[in-house]
Parts: sequence; structure tokens; C-alpha cells
Amino acid sequence: MKKQPRVALLIETSNAYGRGLLRGVVAYAREHRPWSFYFVEQGRGDPPPQWLSSWDGDGIIARIENERIARAVAESGLPAVDISAARLMPSIPWVETNDAAVAHMVAEHVLERGFKHFGFCGDARFNWSTWRCTHFTETIRAAGFDCSIYNPSEKKQVPVEAHIAGIGDWLKTLPKPAGIMACYDIRAQQVLAACRDLQVPVPDEVAVVGVDNDELLCDLCSPPLSSVLLNHQKAGYEASRLLDRMMSGLPVELSGHLIEPLRLEIRQSSDVLAIHDADVSKAMHLIREHACDGIDVSDVLRTVPVSRRVLESRFKKLLGVTPHEEILRVKLRRVKQLLLDTSLPLTEIARRTGFEHVEYLSVAFKRETGTTPRIFRRDAK
Repeated sequence: MKKQPRVALLIETSNAYGRGLLRGVVAYAREHRPWSFYFVEQGRGDPPPQWLSSWDGDGIIARIENERIARAVAESGLPAVDISAARLMPSIPWVETNDAAVAHMVAEHVLERGFKHFGFCGDARFNWSTWRCTHFTETIRAAGFDCSIYNPSEKKQVPVEAHIAGIGDWLKTLPKPAGIMACYDIRAQQVLAACRDLQVPVPDEVAVVGVDNDELLCDLCSPPLSSVLLNHQKAGYEASRLLDRMMSGLPVELSGHLIEPLRLEIRQSSDVLAIHDADVSKAMHLIREHACDGIDVSDVLRTVPVSRRVLESRFKKLLGVTPHEEILRVKLRRVKQLLLDTSLPLTEIARRTGFEHVEYLSVAFKRETGTTPRIFRRDAK
């Protein structure tokens, strides 16, 4: 009987991308032959585990992001696959996200929203950030617009507050409304924090999109963060396939194996049309923030110095709906979220979303969706 291949996994567990890679490795091993994994909890940039230098194994899958990891993998003499964009070991095959496709996906999203001003907030320490920046700005410029770039490259650890302050200084120079791509979700979270400190409305004045779609992080952002969902599980699966061939003595290509992103998950941070009418933009911000507090069109008119007829005309021209219809749309979107994510009774959902009566909520919901709230919740399970 063949022995189980012994495979070392040098992949961080501290973020969603790393955990997705590991799920892909597990999926490959389950579908093919069992592997015996050697694995320790790993953080990004950590040194190689001490046991690796004397380990009697068969292969390595590693996210090689520093010279210490690269040196340890090289000294092992074992078949290895790199799943990092750092490219510190060009002599071995590597698997990485298609950053051009990621950038094009975000650029198309903000362009479709009607923005005319754009920014990229990156981190020059990482190749993937540089590649995403290049492709994003190229796509924006090909569409006839300019793109401002904020790309700090600190050599040492910088406090988060300093990052946010620097982003804030950059945001002050950016014409608005603007669509911004952040190189990954943590940087996008910092952009949102800077907007909050400057009291810049998101998404009405600044729309923000991240990368990685770390669901917990995206939902913790205020407002919830739109983000590109990468196919990290497929990346882990492909790295495993390559390593399996190498351990079997079969040839593999040393060129990069690029994995396409899955989709852009649109949340509140970019779910907006760029509105170049200050009154409509101000009204939309109020509606997004307070629709579920029970406001009506008269409350909106108290903050916008125009008549109801003029505001309705501008709304209809720019958005295709009236202010009343937009208030109802925002409320029903929140109803759907509570139906899907909670077990709250409909009476409580009505109270939380600004409906005076459950009956009116049910009628409005069925008119909008074609089904009742109860059936909507049941069918989603």
C-alpha cells in the first residue's frame, strides 16, 4: 500500500483568504488520495516553524511572503508550490488571484454607478496591491477619467490611527462624489473610518469597495462594505493539484496559475448612484440613514430647501423613483435582511423598519416581491 503523502502547510489562519486556501487544500485531498498534513497556526509574515528544518516530508504548500520562509522552503529540497504574489521563489510554480480581473470588476462597478471622480487606496508593500492599482487606474483612464492614488509604503509598523489620518488627508483632496477601490478589506475599513472622522457621507459622497469579502469584517464596517469575493478555495485546490503532480514526479508549468474572482458582493458602502445634484444627494443621505425611523417626504423636505413638486421631479429624473418610493424601497430592503438574518416575529420587524402596522408591511412587501414575508423567509431556508 502507498503511504499517505506528508504535506506541510505554511498558510496563515488569521484572515479569510488564508482560511479559504486551506479549505481548498482539504477539498482536493478528500477528492483524491488522503494526505497527512503538518500544520501550525500561522500569522501572515511569521517565520517558518522550527520543525520544518528537520522534517521528513513529501511536499510543501506555502504562502511565501518573507525571505525566511523562502529560505526554509528552498533548503528543504522538497516539491513546493507558492500561493503568494510576492514571487520570492521564481523557480517553483505559483498560484495567485487574477488581480487584473479583480480591478476591472471594481472599476466597472463604480463606472456603472455614474461616478466621475475616482481613487485607489493601496499598500505599496504588496505586489497584489500594486497590480490592482495599475489595472484599476488603467481601466478608469481608458473610460476617460483620472484616478487619484494613495499608496503608502511604510517600512515599519504604523499605528492604525496614523493610517486613518493619512487616508483622511488624502480624502480631503479628492473631488466628490468619488468611487474608491481599496486594495483589500482592511484598507477599505480604514477608508470608511476616515470618512466617518471627516463626516463624509458614505456612499453618497464616497463609495468604497474592498477585496477579499471577509464577511464578518464587511458586516462590522459602518456602513457594511462592498467587496470582491475571491475564489481562494479554488486557489488552494489548484495549488494542491500542482503539488500532487510534483510529488508523483510529473512535470508542471512554472508560470503563474491565475484564479478568477467569483463576483462583487454589493453592500451599502457602494450601493448608490453618483448624484451630482446637491439637494437630491442630501435627501438620499437622509433617507438611507432614517427611512426605518418612520420618516416621510415632509421630513425630507424640512432638510432640503425646495418644494415637493421640484424634489419629486428631480428624483424622478435622476433615479426613476419618487422620494416616497425610495423611502419604501430602503425600508423593504431592511425587512428582507431581518427576515433572512434573524428569527424576529413580523410585528417586531415592522416596528424596527418604520411600519406602523404589520398589515401595511405585508401588503407593501407582496406588492414589491410578489410573495408574503412568511413565504419569503421560509423559501430562503
